[in-house]
Amino acid sequence: MHPIRSIALLFILAFSYGNSNAQTKPQNIHTLQSLGKTMRLEFYKPDLFRVRTSLNGQFENESSLMLEKQEWNTLFVAKEDHSDHFIFNTEKIGVKINKETLQITVFNKKGEVISTEEKVGSGMYSVDNKIGTRKQLQPNEHFFGFGERMDFLDQRGKSIQLNVGRGLLKPHIIGAYNVLEANYAPVPFFMSTGGYGIFFHTPYASDWDLGKSDPETYSFQAQGQELDYFFIYGPDFPSLLFHYTDLTGRSPLLPRFAHGLHVGTYSGGTWGHEDLTSTQYVVELVRKFREMGIPLDVLHLDSTWRMFGKNGGSGATTFEWRETFLDPKSMFDSLYALDINMVGLHVRPRFDNGNQLNLLDQARIAGHVYPEENNQGEFVNFFDNKAVDWWWENGVKKIADVGAMFLKTDEGSAFGRQANESTKTGPTGASAQKLHNIFPVAYAKAPFEKFKKHNQMRGMNHTREGYAGIQRYPFIWAGDWPSEWQYFAPVIKAGINMGLSGVGYWSHNMGGFEHDADPELYSRWVQFGMFSPIAHLFGMDHPGYKEPWNYGEKALEIFSQYDKLRYRLIPYIYTTAFQQHQEGLPIMRALALHHQEDYNTYNIDDQYYFGEQMIVCPVITKSASTRTVYLPIGDWFDYWNGDKYEGGKYHNIVTPLEKLPIFVPSGAIIPMQDEVSFDNKKPYGTITLEIFPGENEGFGLYEDDGISEAYLEGNFSLTQIEKSTQGKETEITLNPSEGKFQVPTRKYILKIHVAKAPTSISSNLANELKTVPVEDLSQGVEGWAFDQEKSLLWVNFSKKSLQKIVLKITN
Repeated sequence: MHPIRSIALLFILAFSYGNSNAQTKPQNIHTLQSLGKTMRLEFYKPDLFRVRTSLNGQFENESSLMLEKQEWNTLFVAKEDHSDHFIFNTEKIGVKINKETLQITVFNKKGEVISTEEKVGSGMYSVDNKIGTRKQLQPNEHFFGFGERMDFLDQRGKSIQLNVGRGLLKPHIIGAYNVLEANYAPVPFFMSTGGYGIFFHTPYASDWDLGKSDPETYSFQAQGQELDYFFIYGPDFPSLLFHYTDLTGRSPLLPRFAHGLHVGTYSGGTWGHEDLTSTQYVVELVRKFREMGIPLDVLHLDSTWRMFGKNGGSGATTFEWRETFLDPKSMFDSLYALDINMVGLHVRPRFDNGNQLNLLDQARIAGHVYPEENNQGEFVNFFDNKAVDWWWENGVKKIADVGAMFLKTDEGSAFGRQANESTKTGPTGASAQKLHNIFPVAYAKAPFEKFKKHNQMRGMNHTREGYAGIQRYPFIWAGDWPSEWQYFAPVIKAGINMGLSGVGYWSHNMGGFEHDADPELYSRWVQFGMFSPIAHLFGMDHPGYKEPWNYGEKALEIFSQYDKLRYRLIPYIYTTAFQQHQEGLPIMRALALHHQEDYNTYNIDDQYYFGEQMIVCPVITKSASTRTVYLPIGDWFDYWNGDKYEGGKYHNIVTPLEKLPIFVPSGAIIPMQDEVSFDNKKPYGTITLEIFPGENEGFGLYEDDGISEAYLEGNFSLTQIEKSTQGKETEITLNPSEGKFQVPTRKYILKIHVAKAPTSISSNLANELKTVPVEDLSQGVEGWAFDQEKSLLWVNFSKKSLQKIVLKITN
């Protein structure tokens, strides 16, 4: 047996790839040595610890963009010293370390093994300049996460590599459009149905073998001399996401209006048609949305707004307006006068020289580009604060000063490897390879923070690539997938996987990007798009650009219907976004996230929770008249007609083109606002609460000013709505609004799904609620009415902020 030492250290912890100045305590950190390896155990929470194992006794202390939490409270960890092993006990788990092999076993307070490396050949290993670990695979263990994967949800039995980018230099259909290689936003984090998660804290490309080579073990590895990962105990998936996002950061709230419709445009001319671009096209586009009554809040101008440069062509940014944009300032003024809330511009991360500006030359002289092996470099060095400041002052601020309020940061994958669809290469040396995966995070962070300060409001950035921590600088989009049925389902899968990886604000090009979609595909994709975390419309098909009036009357009708519905649902979506900010639970959620024990949910990759109160089931088959859906255990209701379905079963649902199947659980309460064309930045007016049958349920309606970061200081309000049923009596309570944000007196309309008219309704309102005609309720008359045909009970009343209202309904 080899000698081993255990030392409790007190020092300033310099996180590997993490910011320094994080104070730690003696009982949080333990160092072990054996067989030429040094292991450092760092306990952050009773259910979260870090394993760092070095081959040379040294540990990285570089700054990290992956970690946000830097200071951790003192944690009591009890250590037991046995003859051949140590055991470290917290309130939640025990960690056993073999003194000779440093193999790790984790068990819960019941003594049940959660994870182990005790199998011969398991534990840390090093091969071919890569370092990794191998752990035992439990018989019923399944793995979820890994970022924006388009291949599978459950990765058990698979092998994958996580490295930002997409297929290279192959025909599109087997290269860039290969969903198996799609990897725009990998996240080296997984959740196991065994009740734990692992975050591999490495910036390098990582290889994962999840039981493919050996059905009894799984492994992960990456380049380097140090193995660094976090072990998280749940045991449930929501708890795992809570801890993971506590570590890597939770998503801030986007402005409330950003939960409405986003539209992108090539301004009249995409690549090869740049001469057709104009400021007038952009203004008329928004005017047409307004004239047709189609709600819209956010607009971005894609790549053809700018003069393509002399060196990098369309792959770089000059910050110089194309000559066809005669008066950009007037364009922005007109767009904001049309009640667009935010307008942004597309950029790429490389400087270039234009006709008037020579930013590339200047940046090279000033040392603000990342040096490359064979030239002075072109990429903005987003890892250097001085370079970021120079980029902002000399480039971005030129467009911000005339009206741009955010950026679409494209092609972050080109740093450290060849660009996705060309022979262009960025820096490719050893240091660049190490920074390749985290470059997109630095790239998104810079404009997010700069525009937040410039706009004096919440930040927003629209980006394609990401890695661990990207959720702090929302939002991400899935990349440029063609308008073909074969790519529709993989895009849905990508969004579900992204949510399982701690990234909640996610979007895609509804209708697809390249190629002209057939009207049916367009309609089905739009339905999904309006029930995505961010609703984003954009395409390259010249001259259509995915605008809804180009796909026929039926497609236009469906687009308008679902866009208006999304706007009505913003109180529900925005409340879910606040839950995402607080708890790390995404807006778009795999069924398995809430039904970890239900094996039937593990491979359902074309249905998802939209918040907690809806399951959305996009129709992904051309000309389909029905689709099969799985509903988890419990009672469920068709959102559209109130039909009841038994859970824990599969159902065949009729799906006419205009219907996106949506199901709500027993007792669901869904808040909605009145129909609007854009977010006017004021508190909601009338709130409609759609209430479905069930026993004891509730919903907390979240509200704030929608713009500022005051919510971070507690300036928000929650109004708890509760429903309970006992026998023939149902009680609905609207509690006083609690919080610093002042909620106005407003009308509430209760839309209650019931089988028959009540015999009586009583309340604590000053005035008795009387029966009135249904049509009078829509005009604001207070009272109640029963719609026999639709089995709906309507109740209309006013509520002051601090008022508590109790309704008793007897059947």
